[in-house]
Amino acid sequence: MVVHLRLLGPVEFAERGRAREVGPPQRRAVLAALAVDTAMPVAADLLIQRVWGTDPPDGARRALHAHIARIRRLCETTGDADNVRFRLVRRSGGYLLEADPDRVDILRFRHLVNQAREAGRSDKERMSLLSEALGLWRGEPLAGLSGQWAARVREAWRRQHVDAAVEWAQLELRAGGTVTVTGLLSDLLGEYPMAEPLTEVLMRALHAADRDAEALGCYAALRQRLAEELGSDPGPGLQAVHQAILRGTLPQHSPRPTHHGTDEPATAAQSPAPATTSAVPAHGEHFWGPAGGVPAQLPMGVRGFTGRQEELAYLDGVLASAADQPSAVVISAVSGTAGVGKTALAVHWARTAQGAFPDGQLYVNLRGFAPGGPAMSPAEAVRGFLDALGVEPSRIPARLDAQAGLYRSLLTGRRMLVVLDNARDAEQVRPLLPGAPGCMALATSRRQLTGLAAAEGAHLLTLGLLSRAEALDLLTTRLGPHRTAADPAAITEIIDRCAGLPLALAIVAARAAAQPGLPLARLAQELRLAESRLDALDGGDPASRIRAVFSWSYRALHPEAAKLFRFLGLHPGPDIGLPAAAALAGVPVAEIRAPLTELVRGHLLAEPAEGRYSFHDLLRAYAADLVATHDDDAVGRGATRRMLDHYLHTAHRADVLLTPQPHPEPLPPADPGSAPMELSDHQQAQTWFTAEYPVLLAAVRKATAAGFDTHTYRLASAITTYLDRHGHWQALATVQATALEAARRREDTAGQAEAHRGFGLAQDRLNRRDEARTHYLLALQLFGALGNHPGQARTHQHLARMTAAQQLHQQALDHAHHSLTHYRAAGDRAGQSAALNHVGWLHAQLGAQEQALVHCRQSLALAQETGDLNGQAHTWDSLGYIHHRLGRYAGAVDCYRQAIGLFRRTGDLHSEVAGLVCLGDIHRATDRHDAAHSAWSRALAIADELGLPDTDPQRAGLLHRLRPLQVRALPRSAQRNRP
Repeated sequence: MVVHLRLLGPVEFAERGRAREVGPPQRRAVLAALAVDTAMPVAADLLIQRVWGTDPPDGARRALHAHIARIRRLCETTGDADNVRFRLVRRSGGYLLEADPDRVDILRFRHLVNQAREAGRSDKERMSLLSEALGLWRGEPLAGLSGQWAARVREAWRRQHVDAAVEWAQLELRAGGTVTVTGLLSDLLGEYPMAEPLTEVLMRALHAADRDAEALGCYAALRQRLAEELGSDPGPGLQAVHQAILRGTLPQHSPRPTHHGTDEPATAAQSPAPATTSAVPAHGEHFWGPAGGVPAQLPMGVRGFTGRQEELAYLDGVLASAADQPSAVVISAVSGTAGVGKTALAVHWARTAQGAFPDGQLYVNLRGFAPGGPAMSPAEAVRGFLDALGVEPSRIPARLDAQAGLYRSLLTGRRMLVVLDNARDAEQVRPLLPGAPGCMALATSRRQLTGLAAAEGAHLLTLGLLSRAEALDLLTTRLGPHRTAADPAAITEIIDRCAGLPLALAIVAARAAAQPGLPLARLAQELRLAESRLDALDGGDPASRIRAVFSWSYRALHPEAAKLFRFLGLHPGPDIGLPAAAALAGVPVAEIRAPLTELVRGHLLAEPAEGRYSFHDLLRAYAADLVATHDDDAVGRGATRRMLDHYLHTAHRADVLLTPQPHPEPLPPADPGSAPMELSDHQQAQTWFTAEYPVLLAAVRKATAAGFDTHTYRLASAITTYLDRHGHWQALATVQATALEAARRREDTAGQAEAHRGFGLAQDRLNRRDEARTHYLLALQLFGALGNHPGQARTHQHLARMTAAQQLHQQALDHAHHSLTHYRAAGDRAGQSAALNHVGWLHAQLGAQEQALVHCRQSLALAQETGDLNGQAHTWDSLGYIHHRLGRYAGAVDCYRQAIGLFRRTGDLHSEVAGLVCLGDIHRATDRHDAAHSAWSRALAIADELGLPDTDPQRAGLLHRLRPLQVRALPRSAQRNRP
């Protein structure tokens, strides 16, 4: 009796094709979580994480044991005595499902697909193997199972399914099997309606069967779905097939299929367009990136993108050249004048080609030519990428070269696209380039990045103005052929007056579309008579008519929208949310949506993400000019004050939520129109800071430039904790240097003290400890003169940590005691708890374990009294360390378990890993090797979740700890035979 375990559909055992019920969804999930790792034991903690998630209920372990027992009995009673195919056994470090891989459908599927991709096989053999593999699918994999792990695995298997189906269909078409192909692919397209490779090969099959109308219908349906759901068009390859069918030039046979593992690369003429699905991490590899997924940062593409076929084909060729340069990173740099559509081209191409980069797409606007503020530093951009790749802030090194090294190591072996938009020069781009093959970097700039071509071999592409035909195509796409054909003379003049600049043409088209009854001749006349023009951006810049386009587009606005447009020119960028826009205009949030919508519809404002709005830099410059022309200084200054008050008071509230303070320093009343946001808990504060911190950095610069010095240093103080905890230390140093100068101009002693503390903290984090000490001591002097106990307490706390890191434990203990004294004077019980824990930890480092125990117990009582979960977690961790040093192993285990549970609740994964490592060390010291393996395996799973590379010291230490236990678990004969 042959027994199979089926996962490619409902999770079930099958005997002679008949399904045998496994049990409720949780039990099926446990079985699936075991089955995907049939070659190795799976730790109980990892099983719990897969089935119940990262915050399992209290009874999860008990439920797991019950499910394991039921599954074991099910395995024992499945099949006859001679054909037992499955056994569930307990092994060191976890549970092992012993199974013949050919009896588990997903493993059999992968094996067959890999066989089909082996070099030297005939097309007939490949077809047979792929056909058998596809026949294993019975619907949605892991059907009925919920949770993040099941969703991630399900999506990965679907990609593999589509890849295999496309390869099989290409082979069948070459053999003339059009009927078989159209039937299967039509069904698959119903399951994967956005998969372009399926659509392309189905269109080829329908064309080969003389069913061109149906093929064109497939294309039209996909194009509509992409436009509605993604705001993009089909990729170049699919567009080429569509055009070839229309022209009657598509060959009847399918191109030679491409597949992984072949030594027969397709020629350029044979290569299909980049697919939208591709290989995913192989069985056993971990998923990485935010929330266990892959980064997908590309902005929305331009709806109705037209033209630029030569440029798109060029970029396709650059991507294809990667096959000829297997040892090099492919780089392309697109240059051109402002408003010529560099970003639109880059994003449109990137979206059509994103299937060639299954490990993700990174995007950053480097603000190389943004008015009113400096360009983004490479350090800030690299840091943003590390965040997108899911790196824990505490694992990010301080120096730019080390950050860039970590970034490149994370991209090694991956296929990722990195879009570097609006770069200033090659030096801004270089630290952001991937360092290993498989990735592609696409940069845009107003300047030709010839340095990248010379040193890095970049492919340069200069984007010029639209040709008359392309400009006409743009207007026709947006206005319809009947309207453009009705007045060709007006269309010709509009194209001429807009100088072929896509941004100007888009705005003309937007206005014309909004007023269907407006004659196009009227628009052309307005352009002809407009006298003003936007100053040329560079020598010979062809944008001479752009101000004329902006001016009549602005004049068409309602008064509220026109006022908002002008005031948005005062905002420092890079983008703005609804509440801040309302503060600028001095109106309630409910009244700001209508003018924002009007600006977006008129293409005077973009909405790259829901509720976030941004300018093209030409429009920002134009809006700023309008403020100077139409509004007196008092009006503009009032709008700026409202905006700065909004950010300052909201940031102050958020900071208090991040760091509970019994008596936070009060701020002067906010302007009545500034409407600071009401934040109620830690999570809301964290979310707001994450969305706004680039704006807050720009707001500090804006406050300084506009003469609002008190806003400068108070805002810098309010964002210090967030910047520090998230590792934005270079940005913190820059902000605090600006704040210190502003406080000095105002002769504000309190402002100077806080700026010295913040600047010292930044230098401390950047390992510039002599400078940090200087600023810390200046802060202590000024806080002391003011009698400010909280300021002195926090500064001594910083000094205690810094000197402890230098192994100056006695000096650190002195600072910790001073910190405790000042927290007591301030009546800050949460601060006292943190200081007592620090005192206890330092006593432990000095060997005074009993004293350490007393202080940490006092710390824990205060943390529990104030409800500070983070403080409780760190104090339990300290207690675990102390009990371990005292040889009280049972107590140490209990303390570390308490700490680990709290770290899990607060989301502090890095500290959870550290606690699990220590817990495993104690288990090893007491010869509980299974428990040690379980703790370290759980820590390694979290390290995988954090995306820590193998070179990371913590991950390397875990692997070193686990290796001897894995050897211990092998049979003695296997141990003797190990090399």
